[in-house]
Amino acid sequence: MFINRVGARLLSAPEMAEALHEYHEGHDLTLAVAQSARPLVLAALWAEHPRPCLLVVAGEEAADRTARTLAAWLGMPSVSRYPARKDYPWSDAGYDDAIVGARCHAIARLAAGEPCIVVASAAALLRRVPPKGSGYFAPSTFSCGDEVPFEDVPALLVGMGYSPKGAADAPGAFWVHGDAVDVFPAQATSPVRIEFFGDEIDRIRRMVPSTGQTIGELESVTVGPCREMALSSESIIRAKKALFKPAQESTKVAEDLELIGQGADAPHLEKYLPVLYGSTASPLEHISSETLVVLAEPRALFDDCQRATDDISSAAQNAREKTEGLYTDPKKLDFGRQQRLSFASIMRQGTRVTAELKVRQPNIAGSDTKLLGSVRQMISDRMAVIFAVPDRGAREALELTFNDEAIPFVESLGSAPENRIPVDDPEAEKNIVPLEKGKVTFFDAPVPAGIIVPTAGLGVLSVSDLTARMAKHAKRVKKIDPTSVTFPFKPGDYVVHATHGIALFSQIVRQEVAGRQRDYFLLEYAGGDKLYVPLEQVDRITRYIGPDGAAPRLTRLNTADWSRATGKARKSAKKLAFDLVDLYTRRASVAGYAFPPDTPEQEEMEASFPYPLTPDQKSAIADIKADMESPKPMDRLLCGDVGFGKTEVALRAAFKCCCSSRQVMVLCPTTILAEQHYQTFYERFTPFGLNVQVLSRFVTPARQKKALKGFAEGTVDVLIGTHRLLSNDVNPHNLGLVIIDEEQRFGVQHKEQLKNMREQVDVLTLSATPIPRTMQMAVSGVRDMSLIMTAPPGRLPVKVTVGEWDPDVVSAAIRFELARKGQVYYVSNRVKTIDDAVMRVQEAAPEARIGVAHGKMSPREVEDMMMKFQEHEIDVLVATTIIESGIDNPHTNTLIIEDSQRLGLAQLYQLKGRVGRGRIQAYAYFMFPGEQPLTPEATDRLTAINEYQDLGSGMRIAMRDLEIRGAGSLVGAEQHGNLSSVGFDLFTQMLGEAVSEARGETAQTEQPEVTINLSADFYLAEEYLPEVDKRVLVYRQLASASELSDVDRIQKDCEERYGALPLAGRNLFDRARIRIRCQRMGVTSVSLIQGRFVYQGIEVPRKLALKFKERHAFYYPKTKQLKYPFHKGAEEIVPAALGVLEEVGGDDEEDE
Repeated sequence: MFINRVGARLLSAPEMAEALHEYHEGHDLTLAVAQSARPLVLAALWAEHPRPCLLVVAGEEAADRTARTLAAWLGMPSVSRYPARKDYPWSDAGYDDAIVGARCHAIARLAAGEPCIVVASAAALLRRVPPKGSGYFAPSTFSCGDEVPFEDVPALLVGMGYSPKGAADAPGAFWVHGDAVDVFPAQATSPVRIEFFGDEIDRIRRMVPSTGQTIGELESVTVGPCREMALSSESIIRAKKALFKPAQESTKVAEDLELIGQGADAPHLEKYLPVLYGSTASPLEHISSETLVVLAEPRALFDDCQRATDDISSAAQNAREKTEGLYTDPKKLDFGRQQRLSFASIMRQGTRVTAELKVRQPNIAGSDTKLLGSVRQMISDRMAVIFAVPDRGAREALELTFNDEAIPFVESLGSAPENRIPVDDPEAEKNIVPLEKGKVTFFDAPVPAGIIVPTAGLGVLSVSDLTARMAKHAKRVKKIDPTSVTFPFKPGDYVVHATHGIALFSQIVRQEVAGRQRDYFLLEYAGGDKLYVPLEQVDRITRYIGPDGAAPRLTRLNTADWSRATGKARKSAKKLAFDLVDLYTRRASVAGYAFPPDTPEQEEMEASFPYPLTPDQKSAIADIKADMESPKPMDRLLCGDVGFGKTEVALRAAFKCCCSSRQVMVLCPTTILAEQHYQTFYERFTPFGLNVQVLSRFVTPARQKKALKGFAEGTVDVLIGTHRLLSNDVNPHNLGLVIIDEEQRFGVQHKEQLKNMREQVDVLTLSATPIPRTMQMAVSGVRDMSLIMTAPPGRLPVKVTVGEWDPDVVSAAIRFELARKGQVYYVSNRVKTIDDAVMRVQEAAPEARIGVAHGKMSPREVEDMMMKFQEHEIDVLVATTIIESGIDNPHTNTLIIEDSQRLGLAQLYQLKGRVGRGRIQAYAYFMFPGEQPLTPEATDRLTAINEYQDLGSGMRIAMRDLEIRGAGSLVGAEQHGNLSSVGFDLFTQMLGEAVSEARGETAQTEQPEVTINLSADFYLAEEYLPEVDKRVLVYRQLASASELSDVDRIQKDCEERYGALPLAGRNLFDRARIRIRCQRMGVTSVSLIQGRFVYQGIEVPRKLALKFKERHAFYYPKTKQLKYPFHKGAEEIVPAALGVLEEVGGDDEEDE
């Protein structure tokens, strides 16, 4: 494994010689080493000689962080956590089965002497457990073919803390039915079904908890305890004897004794642990004698224990309970007689240090110059430099930069032959391929931070060491324009300023500053206070969207109101983030299947696609394949407008899955869409010998039965269907990928089932208008999201007309379509009155051939009608919204909807997407009855569908839908107050930050402020761009632009739509370019003083400084200041200031 190669280099440092000798002799030792280097040092020692190891640190957060870093180096199977319990033994609140399961699993590994590293906080070790010899942590393994008396299984599970229930739908539950036992192991993400034939285990299968559906065979399953005590017959007898007398004196004890006798799983019974076992023990007493105990800062560990003990004592006092036998006194905490390694950076009296390893932090943040300079220095010193970059796009971008700069590098990923041997395999330490000196080795582990060990000739760099700008810059990922995923606003709207709070956006005002004109956003706060926001700061303003669409309370300026509101919301966002990330973390800890790279068959299948892929499609395919090739289960949301090619992306993912002999399930919201997908998959996959089947109302029961049998036996590769696929009789043989089309159409129950699936297999969700919760999870970073924003070449936007129902308009629309040999969808969403709609169509166009389709017809009738429409035997199809999902017919280019006010915004948008699939201009008419008044919500929906006519408006439609309905339903009742106080956009931003923190990712640093003092006009004139909302959008886009290419694109759009920019407008765009270049180069200010431009914080290469000197410029390297002459009258001030920066640097990286 890669760590063996890194470890060999690290441990070759001369100062480690004595420490290694002491370590190999089995003596205790103390290493003085910086905190950041400890995980790598321990990983290197452990990789050299894998053994049981307990690492104790101060604090749960530090334990989580350290475990993640160790897992990055050693792989997740080698690292376990022993987490602290958040409940108290006397508490009625239920304990967390996953935490208890993790604790039991960790101690079981150490007690068995299994080679692993268990990371625990010192406070987690205080809670006492059953005594040595009780085996409370021992798991039970059930394997196919084992003989286990069937009647003994329930007693065995009860002894491990499991509860018999009517279904195994939560961790810690089991259910015996027929000749099978369903059990949900404590640390697992899903239950399993163990089927018996007599007393022999016949088969074991994974299950979806909400349906009981089985989704894959297992050879064996290990069931760990879910309680740190067991109510066995012996312990119950012991408790009855010990508590007999106290029960006579206390009704509470008598009740508890009755519960103990029943074997109840009441959480508060854990306070009787000393009584049930006669004594208790520290978890440390259970670990094997070969365990290496590693203490990080021994003094800090004692302080951690003392703080935890104070909290425990206080809680016990309030509950009037005693802690004897339940918690260990910190002064009596004994780390055992095993070999001990202490890490220390704070020296204590009487501490003998075995060795001191000097390390330093890589100083590569801030600019390309720093990164390249640091790497060049290490290479010239003949060091082995390794660069941890898990993201493929970022890695390729950095490799391209290094290639351009002639820096030698190689790639050595986890899948490379030299890194494939598992770290705990004895062969891993033999024939280690040394790291190349004088070269950068790129690898793909998610190492959170780098270190440099000069004496070992080793430099470890991490992509996280780069600042947010550098990381974004390096990734070369297409950055989503924030204005496309936040709400638009205009004067008169309520807005939120990130620093100052909720205000009314009054207007854009022009003010004179030092004789020059500039635009400001005027915000009005409570009490008539006003705030003028300069253009470069308008990216801090977002539209206010509350939980229920009501007007908000304005913030009072210069008070603590806003900091209180944001503090409370941030705290709440953190809690919500940890809940959201919990699923992500559980999935990350599940070893999914890593699909191999593309096969020649894959390339052949992809070549059969007759159209060129759009850049967004290519990017989405690359992201999805990278997810599939990683061992973590994929959970990606693919957002793309109707007809933008999501199906082709999904086809390629499905084929990749089938190439590895794994099965695919394609889930569709409607039968008709399932049929259409079946046709597409069948045509593309059958030539390669793959078996594609569909379950729908159009398929005979005999064929369905045959398809299900084939899916269970593994002879069917792809099964397509509606939510029928979530029934418990659909049991795949070896499921690898689930594709969910139009997730917004599935109900809550189905989503819960899909959520359970997500924890075990790769899931790809396709959506044109993502449901708000899905969108929020993707925007806040919990789920991975790919966007297809570019339309296929030649696609035209659908022309939309919204108005009262008018027979003349309907007649003209149908006749126009028939004249160009096309077809029409006529939507009437009430089955009762659909015949009246047919008559209206007949009156409007008597010559048209009319067909009818709705959900009350038999499947065969619907299919026949659809086939007739497909074969062009029908001109106008009068239908309900049954046509909403996915019927593709290139001849249908006119859509007419009556009673459109009854439909939701996402539905209207989906229906609009049924036309305009080719290169012919399509038309959509959204009509409503003239005699009925429209509700405000219906008016908003119809206005939105009329406003968003551009191609690729799906994301904006989803945002607008959220705005109309309010965001209250999005995050649940408990977040209602926070949405009221800070608004949806800011809360989502906070949630995104909290999610990153909960996932242990490096927080993105804010871009440094750049002061630009140039005497020039900066604004877009009303005469140039009269529509104020368009002007607001341009100002927001410029303020949030982070790439020069973004500024160029915005300027090009403006000039194409509104003509050539006047000077003040050109200055505005050049000012944005100056800001971006300054932020990249670390320049803090640009000003004009006494006829010279003064650039503060700029680094100018010596050669260029000499060139500037010839032009009478002065550069001061010590203060990083450049003074450059400005020739007034001969040049414009802003372009001249920008020109100097362009010579120095700060360009965008070129794409390949």
